[in-house]
Amino acid sequence: VFNTPGSNANAVKELVIAGLLLSSRKIPAAMDWIKTLKGKGDEVGKLVEKGKSQFVGPEIMGKKLGVIGLGAIGILVANAAAELGMDVYGADPYLSVENALKLSGKVHYVKSNKEIFEKCDYITLHVPALPDTKVMINAEAIASMKKTVRLLNFARDTLVDEKAIIDALANGGMACYVTDFATDGLIGLDGVVAMPHLGASTPESEDNCAVMAVREIVDYIENGNIRNSVNFPPVSLDTEAGTTRVGILYKGEVDVTALLNEAVGADKVVKVEIGKSRTEYGYALALVTEDACKDCLAGIKADGVIKVRVL
Repeated sequence: VFNTPGSNANAVKELVIAGLLLSSRKIPAAMDWIKTLKGKGDEVGKLVEKGKSQFVGPEIMGKKLGVIGLGAIGILVANAAAELGMDVYGADPYLSVENALKLSGKVHYVKSNKEIFEKCDYITLHVPALPDTKVMINAEAIASMKKTVRLLNFARDTLVDEKAIIDALANGGMACYVTDFATDGLIGLDGVVAMPHLGASTPESEDNCAVMAVREIVDYIENGNIRNSVNFPPVSLDTEAGTTRVGILYKGEVDVTALLNEAVGADKVVKVEIGKSRTEYGYALALVTEDACKDCLAGIKADGVIKVRVL
């Protein structure tokens, strides 16, 4: 089973940037108010000038933005916000080397969410829904934030304690909450900008997703490479002249190298790449010499081995 992470990253990034502006400039409330002036004729201009002061809000330039989670979306948000003149702080204990290289030098990398909670004027969430991220934004976390904080959640609804958000907005402990996950409890509340899960709702992201899915499946079928599988670890190997590719899918503990050595001989095994799995399922991709016995490889049977593919 494959997924397509990052295919909608730019679409979400753009919506987050819009969310920053919506949270600051009271744009939704201002647009709702302007509709009430319909039918006022020549008075509209004067009424606008008289009433616009109620929608005054701060600029984002120079303000501190905390980005929690520096994956495909978080990095794009951090970099874009830095270019808009924000003072950006990013936190991610699992930041990969690949993503670190993509991060703008203007972004301050911090080791804990606590520092972001305490320092930042705006906080945006970009982490997956896991047991240790569930309701990570709770009453205690909010209490450590600035009372003028503007919180954005375009990641997962389970990351926040909705009651704590509502209480903070009611008692002055938070200025605004922008979310792509509208609920009955949030709709219509002052200080809430709720959207109907628009993060990936662009034709470009849908096209990117479709193309990426096809490429991942083709790469697995033709080359045995696994990228972005939800139930098997990522493994890929470059093709080498004079070799045959062998993919072994298994469950539990399996000594793949020993199985290959026994099947064709250690002298014919050129390279073995074993994936680091977070599930009970494992995958290994190997290169063997072209003269290795393909029937012997295809016939590998052992406890835990699900399938052997000779490509």
